[in-house]
Amino acid sequence: MSAIRIVTLCTGNAARSVMLGYMLNTLAHANGADWEIRTAGTHAVEGQAMSQRTLEALEKLEELGEHHFRSHRSHQLTSEDAEWADVIIAVESDHVNYVRANFASAAERTVQLRSFCLLAPLDGDVASQVAEVATGEPEPGLDVADPAGGDQGTYDRCAVVLW
Repeated sequence: MSAIRIVTLCTGNAARSVMLGYMLNTLAHANGADWEIRTAGTHAVEGQAMSQRTLEALEKLEELGEHHFRSHRSHQLTSEDAEWADVIIAVESDHVNYVRANFASAAERTVQLRSFCLLAPLDGDVASQVAEVATGEPEPGLDVADPAGGDQGTYDRCAVVLW
């Protein structure tokens, strides 16, 4: 069986999708899952480092272990990413709508994180779990709030919500 290819998606690819990407890598490694992870943004400035507050929030989560957090560079979601992905995990309803509007062929593989956690069936393969949730409408009430502009505590709380 080949690796499951996952893109995590937020707005600027400087906080939420970055945190989630490192978290999924940690879970994959801990559980022997074969996942390939990319992170991206809907409105990213290409090549930027993650914010210092994102870095500090990640470093506070002992469960994440050792990562080379400083190697991250922001990336704008591309058609190549959308085609590559088996699943795109978006942290906001607007991100799901962005994929639907700009990468229609990936719409059936795009889910809102909290909707997926709440609604995905517990059995079956990832493709069928994602397909089950991707047909629904994204829910703004299930968005993971953007910490941008917040203090360190805001970033720390965001990391805990994602974890």
